[in-house]
Amino acid sequence: MIRHKISVIATLSAALSLSGCATARLHSEAELSVAGRACGLSEGELVQETELKKMLFLYRVAPSREVRSCVFRWADKNHMRLAVIEAVNWPQP
Repeated sequence: MIRHKISVIATLSAALSLSGCATARLHSEAELSVAGRACGLSEGELVQETELKKMLFLYRVAPSREVRSCVFRWADKNHMRLAVIEAVNWPQP
């Protein structure tokens, strides 16, 4: 009985330690579109770059707290960091 409990605890500990090693993967445009729509975003406002799989970029001017929170939760669940790009200033010629 005690050996069984010890083996269960050891198995759970190993599983928890391995779950912390999860890595981000490159999501398809369709997956990003579904996540974006679920958070109230338009097409193309959520972007993931192939070179930076661990980063999720949110391109939106003044996103609401609810939108940021929704996207943050999705990014966190998928082992990614969220970067919010609120504005792009182009140099004037």
